[in-house]
Amino acid sequence: MTDVTIKRALLSVSDKTGVADLGKMLAARGVELVSTGGTAKALRDAGLAVRDVSDLTGFPEMMDGRVKTLHPMVHGGLLAVRDNPEHAAAMDEHGIGAIDLVVVNLYPFVQTVAKGADRPEIIENIDIGGPSMVRSAAKNHGFVTILTDPADYGTLADELDGHDGATSQPFRARMAAKAFAATAAYDSAIASWFGFADQGEKFPPRRTIASKLAGKLRYGENPHQDAALYLPEGPHTSGLPQAEQIQGKALSYNNYNDANAALELVAEFAGGAPACVIVKHANPCGVAQADTLIDAWQGALECDSVSAFGGIVAVNRPLDAETATAITKIFTEVVVAPGADDEALEIFAKKKNLRLLLVDGFPDPRRVGQTLAIIAGGILTQDRDNGAVIADDLKVVTKRAPTDQEVRDCLFAWTVARHTKSNAIVYAKNGITAGIGAGQMNRRDSSRIAAMKAAEAAQTFGWDQARTVGSAVASDAFFPFADGLLSAAEAGATAVIQPGGSIRDDEVIAAADEAGLAMVYTGMRHFRH
Repeated sequence: MTDVTIKRALLSVSDKTGVADLGKMLAARGVELVSTGGTAKALRDAGLAVRDVSDLTGFPEMMDGRVKTLHPMVHGGLLAVRDNPEHAAAMDEHGIGAIDLVVVNLYPFVQTVAKGADRPEIIENIDIGGPSMVRSAAKNHGFVTILTDPADYGTLADELDGHDGATSQPFRARMAAKAFAATAAYDSAIASWFGFADQGEKFPPRRTIASKLAGKLRYGENPHQDAALYLPEGPHTSGLPQAEQIQGKALSYNNYNDANAALELVAEFAGGAPACVIVKHANPCGVAQADTLIDAWQGALECDSVSAFGGIVAVNRPLDAETATAITKIFTEVVVAPGADDEALEIFAKKKNLRLLLVDGFPDPRRVGQTLAIIAGGILTQDRDNGAVIADDLKVVTKRAPTDQEVRDCLFAWTVARHTKSNAIVYAKNGITAGIGAGQMNRRDSSRIAAMKAAEAAQTFGWDQARTVGSAVASDAFFPFADGLLSAAEAGATAVIQPGGSIRDDEVIAAADEAGLAMVYTGMRHFRH
């Protein structure tokens, strides 16, 4: 294919951003402008000569604008293969003029849904003619240039400057690929709304997901893996991709994954006392709540100061100078916070490689939605694990009921455990994690590892005893045998929170009674893989 000179352009855009300047650029090159409705008005208001589509087709726009471009005079001019003699003869016979450039962006369907419009308004914002023109032009990109993104208007100007008023085949092919992706995303949003919101289908027979490239990452989990970040198209929860990065290198794949784990966990404490979360390899290695942020940081750090090195920190309060100073005393990859004062910013600025992200609020831990996982040959989807329990939901199953403080510790440990990879065991005391065991193949080992970390912390910081003594212990799933519970008792735990439901529950309860433990059931499991 060769370069194609732009002689006639059809412009029909919902988003008028930059369209007047685009029209002026084209008119200055002698391009005939054809347009519809509001776009034609915007061009005329800019002092440009515009030919109405109705003049081209011989039919007026009708049916509230539903029918205006669906006509052979339009689509014939878009789809004709110009070096095909039969196509050329048909154009001559019916007086169909070639259209060399199509500039279209579609009705704001996603925005209409997002603002809470009623069903009739949503339906009216399903574009028909626009996608048809886009697909026609993109299919025939050997002869037609298609633009669907205002960000490409300047690129088109550069292309025309570089090719004497024409576009090249590589440029047209690149714009066609972008155009097909745009219509696919548009249809995906419509299908999703119809299936989930309109028809209430949690798992529709066919599912499509649209996303937009935010940027390529340095590499994936390992240097030999390429990686990129995509953003969902349509309404979605804000998170790390929407945060303001104040300083530091660009986030890596692992940074995003780990920092998201920290953000999701600290969001559990968004409305509570100052809280700090430290995450390593997507697992919490220390979590604490306290009267001040610096005390919360110190409590989280003391749980596992070895793992905290090179970790991710998330807090639920704006950062102050004292906390910033403490955090920067060890190597930290990423810090996530809902703000930072000027002194804190100055302190972090001295650590050039530390990534500081400021979020505008926290994701709702109880939000509805689904998660996806790619497996060989398929895609798994499930509801988000947004389940939670409160004190009134707990069922006491032992002879001894927990004290009020033990209940608070149980719920704190339970909150951390639901964000820890299975098998998960979490000890907590007075709003501070005392030991965390994650990702083990059996629950007994998780319990032992958590107790071991607590013992190491006591030795490191010169405490008389580990914080597991007098603590509450949470297990993300039931204890299948009494050995895991007995390991917790040996570490000094006095209260246990677990889902219950094992065929050996009676055996586990008896072991708890014999050890003098108070144990409560939640009736809810939190496996996390």
